[in-house]
Amino acid sequence: MKPFSLKPPWRLPFRIAAAVAGVVAAMVVLVLVFPWDWLRGPLNRYVSERTGRQFEITRRLEVVPGWRTRVRLDGVAFANPGWATDPFLIKAESAEFEIRLLPLLLHGRLELPTLVLRRPQLGLQMEPDGRRTWALGRDTADPGTVPVVGLLEVDAGELHYLAAAQGVDIRTTFAIDPAATNRRPLSFQGRGRYQQQPLSLSGSAGSVLVLNAPLQQPFPLALQAVVGASTFSMTGTIATLAGPDGVDAEFALAGASLADLYKLTGVVLPATPRYRLGGHLARSGRQWNLTRIRGLLGQSDIAGDMTLDRTQPVAMLRGTLSSRVMDFEDLAPLVGLQARAQRAAADRTAPGARVLPVATLDLERLKMMNADVRFQAARIAHVKALPLERAQVHVRLTDGVLLLDPLQLGVAGGTLAGRLQISANTRPAGVALRLDARALQLNQLFPTVPALRSSLGLLHGLVDLRASGNSVAQMLGAASGDVSLAMGPGQISNLLLEYMGLDGGEIFKFMLRGDRNVALRCAAAAFDVRQGLMRSRAMVLDTSDTVVHGTGTIHLATELLDLTFMPEPKDTSILSLRSPLKVSGSFAAPKAGVDKGALAGRAGLALALGMINPLLALAATLETGPGVDADCKQVLAQAAAPATAKPGVKRP
Repeated sequence: MKPFSLKPPWRLPFRIAAAVAGVVAAMVVLVLVFPWDWLRGPLNRYVSERTGRQFEITRRLEVVPGWRTRVRLDGVAFANPGWATDPFLIKAESAEFEIRLLPLLLHGRLELPTLVLRRPQLGLQMEPDGRRTWALGRDTADPGTVPVVGLLEVDAGELHYLAAAQGVDIRTTFAIDPAATNRRPLSFQGRGRYQQQPLSLSGSAGSVLVLNAPLQQPFPLALQAVVGASTFSMTGTIATLAGPDGVDAEFALAGASLADLYKLTGVVLPATPRYRLGGHLARSGRQWNLTRIRGLLGQSDIAGDMTLDRTQPVAMLRGTLSSRVMDFEDLAPLVGLQARAQRAAADRTAPGARVLPVATLDLERLKMMNADVRFQAARIAHVKALPLERAQVHVRLTDGVLLLDPLQLGVAGGTLAGRLQISANTRPAGVALRLDARALQLNQLFPTVPALRSSLGLLHGLVDLRASGNSVAQMLGAASGDVSLAMGPGQISNLLLEYMGLDGGEIFKFMLRGDRNVALRCAAAAFDVRQGLMRSRAMVLDTSDTVVHGTGTIHLATELLDLTFMPEPKDTSILSLRSPLKVSGSFAAPKAGVDKGALAGRAGLALALGMINPLLALAATLETGPGVDADCKQVLAQAAAPATAKPGVKRP
């Protein structure tokens, strides 16, 4: 048998292949034993020239070649651009990283799957025009020159982050605690400013930070922060530190007012008293989910679930909230009223004191987001002058238009239902309000008037107004429309009627025998409203004992009253000095009293007759009962027919 041998044409290709293999093997051996530190100087100069800033490996360069080449820099300093505040982007005892060669060779893109820094000092800065210190090209506004870093591992160091456009200037120190028994050995503390608000923060995290790729295991994080008057804490996990994606944590939030969060988060929330909330926080993509919310707004409990969706150009807030007991005082900031402590210190009777809220509402914020939120308060507590019992509202905010529809309130045993619309797209804001009152209990409607506690009757009414303004006082001061209140058969305190008519004989009798209710035939109060001036259209109270007619005006812009009530008895009585009753003064300090001119006339007549014969003085106080029954059907029809509904009269 002959030995195997290569003959042409196979001998030449084999020799070529063997030579190539030998060259490759020699190159591999050369790469493995190559003294890479010889390249430290040339590499320093090359990077400095390409980036336009000083780069230096201060002690030693080591390279382990491969598809993922591993590089170790023993001592490294990389300067920031000349416009930056901090002199160095990074200065560290050592830096070790993997580098993907293909993206670097084919596209010039620097990809570092892992980066390990020992005792680093980092200076990160972003300018309003898009320039950033971590962009490594000469054009620091070009996002294509930003290296892609996967996993970042640190032990101890300092970080300064400055972003003027966001009002951020934070200095943070961090260190590894080798004795830590939890999954968060990296502790950190920081101080500075966020959104121009003072900031302090502290917390702990895992030692390996994920910057641009999701972790196989969620990254543990605990954080406590105080920003301005707001405090925030969370404990849970996060998928990546490139952004808040994958947050899954329990949170606690507290502060002076939910409205303050707009500066920090861009979320439009109403003004509230001090709050304290907690729940579960999660993020998926550009959607935040706050579930199992529990807490307090002032003295009111609050619970529910909320979702903030940022997938659209304008963020959308959706959710449902409820309160078992809502403290009425906690609603004050919502409409610009003073808090309880402020009102206690204010002199409500001082000249010029205002009752209607004058605080300017920041309605421009309504354009910053959309919302669809339902809220329900099962009970409203600590209501003194207003018998408000419960509330339910559907809040929709769309492109700067706030709509509360339906708005349902439990008032005095009945309901007050309707809608409120505020448009921030006009200056001042445009307002439209319509509320229908149904079956309000007379004895509950005025809880501070003892004489009405035993009165009976159901009231119905309507508030239909159009206005403009940026505070409640401005809106009501410019309102036009209709306000009316009507009541059918019922019962009312007769003593109250006699006080209104200054019938001394009847008052004396009731003081001896006790008050009694009289039959109420009908009652109505209706006003036409023009630019904040409420002018009476019908004011009648008709009972089996007395009929009271009223006229006058209420000026919402100046908060002044000018009302006159004329009681006309249907019975005969002595010791009567019946005279028109005047209600005047301001909302803050109303005044009620008889018409002094008319009363003086009757008193003068009694005095003159008394000089002739004391018994004749009683003639001047003798009431013969000129009052007659009112036409209740006509009264109620007149109250229900606003001038704005008449032909040829257009609603503003």
